[in-house]
Amino acid sequence: MMDDRRKIGIGLIAFGCGFTTLGVFLFFDRALLAMGNLMFLSGVTTTIGPRATMKFFIKPRNQRGAFCFILGLLLVLMKWAVVGMIIECYGFFALFAGFFPTVLLFLQRVPVLGTMLRFPGVNQFVKKIVKKGQRLPV
Repeated sequence: MMDDRRKIGIGLIAFGCGFTTLGVFLFFDRALLAMGNLMFLSGVTTTIGPRATMKFFIKPRNQRGAFCFILGLLLVLMKWAVVGMIIECYGFFALFAGFFPTVLLFLQRVPVLGTMLRFPGVNQFVKKIVKKGQRLPV
């Protein structure tokens, strides 16, 4: 079972992603992007804890992604929303690329999304990311 702290953290991550998406859809609205970024970071910190968050961002293999993510966040806060989001997206993908196969494996088991991931063009893309025989870690 998840404790309340993790539930709140996952909620903050979800709201952060939602605010960021809404900010992009509304022509890079700086306020929505900033709130989404701060909610996402606070959600990650609440979910896994402050010490684990610092360890994750400071790992040598994650430093470039963390630097780009933080730089993008700062650029968004300094009213350079488009440039900041481009740099931030690169940092996000560099940081969380290791989690994408696990997320895709999970999404393949969700009823409607699993069917969509089996469409011909999408299935080839998923197979490139998820290695053959790879299973969920749980």
